[in-house]
Amino acid sequence: MKIICIFASDMVVVFEKEYLKELYIDGKTSDKRHRFQPDIVSRYNKVINMMVNAIDINDLMRIGSLHYEHLGGDKKGVSSVRVNDKYRVEFVEQIEGDQKIATVCNIVELTNHYK
Repeated sequence: MKIICIFASDMVVVFEKEYLKELYIDGKTSDKRHRFQPDIVSRYNKVINMMVNAIDINDLMRIGSLHYEHLGGDKKGVSSVRVNDKYRVEFVEQIEGDQKIATVCNIVELTNHYK
């Protein structure tokens, strides 16, 4: 089930998983499997706020600290921005009419390859 959060900017952010919405709205999850340190939650919220306030994906590309990238391999079609050197927000970009939609899919631990 998708939970759609529509905000004042042109970007629409869709949380596909309940724990991602809870992290953003409540700062914690009711799910014991998805517990994160307060610093990670704070940084996650900051990144989601940047996505919400972006006019389009190009705005995210301009913010160097996010390290915006298109993923490859088994994650082809997925883009990501960094929360820190260990975590990233993965999302799928969609275009509906004139509006590009970023679907926030998952927060994933990065491998040593990305360090």
